[in-house]
Formats: sequence, C-alpha cells, structure tokens
Amino acid sequence: MTLSFRKHSLGVHTARRIKGIARYIALITLSALWLVPIIFVILTSFKSASELSLRQFAWLPSKWSFDNYIKAFSYPGYDWPLYFRNSIFVTVVTVIGSLFLNSLAGFAFARLNFRGRDILFMIFLAGMMVPPQSIIIPQYLVLKGIPFVGGNNWLGQGGKGLLDSLWGLIIPQLCGSFGVFLCKQFYLGFPKSLDDAARIDGCREFQIYWKIYLPQSTTILATLTILKSLAVWSDFFFPMIMTHSNSTRTVQLALQLFKSSSTKWNEVMAVVLVTILPLVIIFLCAQKYFIQSVVSSGMKN
Repeated sequence: MTLSFRKHSLGVHTARRIKGIARYIALITLSALWLVPIIFVILTSFKSASELSLRQFAWLPSKWSFDNYIKAFSYPGYDWPLYFRNSIFVTVVTVIGSLFLNSLAGFAFARLNFRGRDILFMIFLAGMMVPPQSIIIPQYLVLKGIPFVGGNNWLGQGGKGLLDSLWGLIIPQLCGSFGVFLCKQFYLGFPKSLDDAARIDGCREFQIYWKIYLPQSTTILATLTILKSLAVWSDFFFPMIMTHSNSTRTVQLALQLFKSSSTKWNEVMAVVLVTILPLVIIFLCAQKYFIQSVVSSGMKN
C-alpha cells in the first residue's frame, strides 16, 4: 500500500516536471521567434553592404563598426536632431497632458454623481469604436479653422491655424476614450469610505483626486504612459496629414522618407534601431508598475 502510494506520488511529480519543462521550452521558443526580427535589425545595422548581398550574406558582421550610424545620421538633407526633438517634445507633452486629463475624467466618471454621467460615458465608449482614419478630415478642418492662430482671424479664416505645427499634433491626442475607460475602471475599485473620510476632513472633489487618488494611481498611469508613448512616438499617419514642412517633421516621417531615398539597408536599420530606443527605455523604466497593473487587474477583492 505504501509502496504503491509512493510510486503514484513519484509519477505525479514526474508528470508535473515534464509539463513544466515543456512549458518553459514553448515559452523560450516563442520568445526566440519574437526576438529574431530585433536581432536581425541589430546585426544588419553593423554589417557592410557586401555582407547583405545574396552571394556574401553573413548572419554576423565581420567587423563591428558604427560607420553605418555615422553615414545614416549625416545623410544630406536630413536634420535628425531636429526630428528627434520634435518627436520627444510631442510625445512628452502629449503623454503628460493625457495622463492628467484621462485620470481626471476617469475619476469624475467613477466617483462623482452628475446628470448625464452614464450617457456621456457611453459616448466616450463609442469613441473607442471609431477608427482614427475616419475622423482625420474633421480634425484637419478644426485645426485649420482655430481663430487667432496661424494667421487666422476671429472667424478662423485667412491662415493655416494649428496645421503644420507641433501643437497641432499634441492637442488632438491629449485625451482618449481608452485612457478614460482604464482610469474609470481602476478608480471604481477604491472604497467609498475613502471619499467620505476625505470630505469629512474638508477636501473638495478636486482635492480628493489630487491628494488621494492620483498618488495611488502609479500602476495605471505607468500602463497609460507605455501605451500612449508607443502610440504617439510610432504615429505616422496623423503627422503626415497635419504637417508638411521640414521644421515640424517627426522621426517616423523622416524615417519613411529616408527609406525611400536610401537603398542601403544597413543604414536604414541603423536609423530604425535608434528610433526604437526611446520606447525601450520608457518600457524598462515603467515595466515594474506595468506588470503590477496587469497582475492586479486579474485579482478580485
């Protein structure tokens, strides 16, 4: 009896170990498949032109040199420091502004009672279902017709408004339905007694948001930071429609133009690698809070 029980326990333990090993092998395989394109970009950015040809193709560069980076970022007609400054400014201002507006709107929908709250929130949710490409023409007309900006008169005529400006790329992206929805769902998990205690201490609604809710929103704000930074930094379609001059060109626009003007893929990959570095840095800085948000979203009180 005891011997058979030990054999059964040993068999169960062995089966669990085999399942665990198989699971790790599958995860490692999937991770390797996802990393192959990134590794290929990194290796290609250090290769010479001959090592990219079919006759002399090599996976590893024979000489590790930054010549491709120097040639790519000194390519005539491209002001890469300006493009990076534009993208960084647009991304930073948009992310900071959207974090404040999204969290404030989410707090209002989750914790305040006002007339038409549910109907207004349903309208916000409907905005999540509208493709951004379908509203690009109304956005273009609104930005062009803003009064007293870009040479416009008080009727919004005579100039270009906020078109071909960095603020024209920032303002339409400051608030989004998805961010408001995430913040609302996050704030619904706070106990109602927290609001009552704050009101007893004399706090008004904005003080409750600013002093109590916002300091405890690190996880959700880190998640929104990653998602919004990725969306704004990688956006190509919206800047392509709203800007046309070299002074307002973003990194993604410059990258597409560079790909069409340069036939050397090692130099193109060098630029691609540098353009994704800011997103990698942002994710590494916010990774801890992002994982906490994912874990807490799957837990119930």
